[in-house]
Amino acid sequence: MTVSPGGKRSISSQLATWKSNGRVYLRIVRLLRPHWLWSVGTLVCLALSTALSLVVPALLAWVVDVGVRSGHINDLLLAAAAVIVTSSLRGLFAYGQGYLSQAVSSLVAYDLRNIVYNHLQGLSFSFHDEAETGQLMSRLTVDIEAVRNFTTLGLLRALVAAVTFIAVTIVLFELDWRLALVTMICVPVIGILAWQVAKRLRPLWAGVQNETGELGTIMQESLSGMRVVKAFTRENFEIEKFDKKNRELRDLNLAALRLSAWNQPLMVLALNVITVLIVWIGGVAVIGNHLSLGTLVAVTQYILLLGTPVRSFGFMVTWWMRGLSGGVRIFDVLDTQPAIVDGPDAHELQDVKGEVRFEQVSFAYGKGPEVLHDITIAAHPGQIVALLGATGTGKSTILHLVPRFYDVSSGRVTVDGYDVRDLTVTSLRRNIGLVLQDVFLFNATLRDNIAYGVTNATEERIIAASKAARLHDFALTLPDGYNTWVGERGVTLSGGQKQRVAIARTLLLDPRILILDDSTSSVDMETEYLIQQALDTVMQGRTTFVVASRLRTVKNADQILIIEDGRIVERGNHASLLALGGRYKQLYDLQLREQEEFEERLLALQPDQEQEAVR
Repeated sequence: MTVSPGGKRSISSQLATWKSNGRVYLRIVRLLRPHWLWSVGTLVCLALSTALSLVVPALLAWVVDVGVRSGHINDLLLAAAAVIVTSSLRGLFAYGQGYLSQAVSSLVAYDLRNIVYNHLQGLSFSFHDEAETGQLMSRLTVDIEAVRNFTTLGLLRALVAAVTFIAVTIVLFELDWRLALVTMICVPVIGILAWQVAKRLRPLWAGVQNETGELGTIMQESLSGMRVVKAFTRENFEIEKFDKKNRELRDLNLAALRLSAWNQPLMVLALNVITVLIVWIGGVAVIGNHLSLGTLVAVTQYILLLGTPVRSFGFMVTWWMRGLSGGVRIFDVLDTQPAIVDGPDAHELQDVKGEVRFEQVSFAYGKGPEVLHDITIAAHPGQIVALLGATGTGKSTILHLVPRFYDVSSGRVTVDGYDVRDLTVTSLRRNIGLVLQDVFLFNATLRDNIAYGVTNATEERIIAASKAARLHDFALTLPDGYNTWVGERGVTLSGGQKQRVAIARTLLLDPRILILDDSTSSVDMETEYLIQQALDTVMQGRTTFVVASRLRTVKNADQILIIEDGRIVERGNHASLLALGGRYKQLYDLQLREQEEFEERLLALQPDQEQEAVR
């Protein structure tokens, strides 16, 4: 007999799949290690409960063969008392087994949630750029719950079934080897059924858990963007999109449950057929005086004892497959290594002066095309470097390289002469204050959001940062002042107010290097003017990189960099670049001249009011 190359590949692929699945199950089992004492207690209760369950059929055999036939009432009473005591003890240990197993599974879920969440916190921007929030939420909830249930409903029940089956098999061969062999007929039948069901359930449950993550993503996007949904009257569209994905999830769930439901009665039917054969063959033996009636009763009881694990075998297969699917998705995240890590010889950044240099830096996101080309910048301590250019030219990307959110593809970025890759990430970012264009606020109080980056910040420092960001007067108008909750993502605040909270949060850090990614783009002219006055003071003695969209920021900059297609096409200060008459002059005429003329008219028409506002 020969095996075709295709057959060899199929066998090899199947073996690889088994090995991969085995590694997943082994990793799940290793999660029990910190709770070994509870796990041992569960196994002890399991062993004692199983042992006591084996005693009852033997007592019944003794009652039939000795008590009934002899007619001794005392023997019957003694046997009844023994059955009651044995059953009570079995119930006690079964309770211990159930409680301890649930406790262990809950502890495993607790540990796993912490492990996954902590790991997510350590992953780099590049991972979170591509990851879907709904899928990550699904891994932290649905998948971990699947692993938790696997430890109790899958792994433990499989142990119960295995121990019970092995013990009953040994006892059956001790009682009558011929009846024991008949009983063994059900083993290959149940094994084949379980294998076929497991093979078909695996992709179904993997699909269910993946679709659950996608459904979570739809919910998260729709609820987070509810204002956009309402503004464009797209409620029906969102409802239909959710319903479509929900139907797909429902159909996958029903298909998996349908398959599991067929599996259980087929296994029970196989066991019942074996029971009928045992009663028939054993009955003939009893009639022929080749077997005692008590032994037949005991054998029948032992086979019925196998009914409980067999009936639950279908559900065990389900939870093994769900645990496997959940484990694969969880370990897929845990096996993802952060792209940005401290080097083996990384050292702390201390006594920061604030000199930042880009030396022939090029950068690409992942394996995509380069988005920055040969960027060279020298920012001396205390200087303001403004970046101008159209949307998508790479301005924000340049700024993200300073705190090492991403690593350069070539060249290097230095702070005080140190390559940022040779510094610890924590010490580097601790000395850099960022106000990003997309402001994120937590569902907490205004005070908590301002003090987010500084542990145990004093009230005086919080108020000082708020005043510098021109936020203090607004805070006093709130119902509970700084203790007012701002709502999820700061939904109760305007765009300008959120920007000022972000600025105050950054100023509280008192960093030597500031990065302002178009931090005044969402405020009106008057508010921007007041914030800029504050920033002028704050930026004294600090190195500041700013994506500029307002004239005042540009005019005060020591260096202005014009970015096009990831390249610096012009550099200089406001006056020199205007005199050059190049790209900056065009941008100035298109975007900034109107602002300058507006400010001049404002000062000419209302000099007193404006000066008062500035003061």
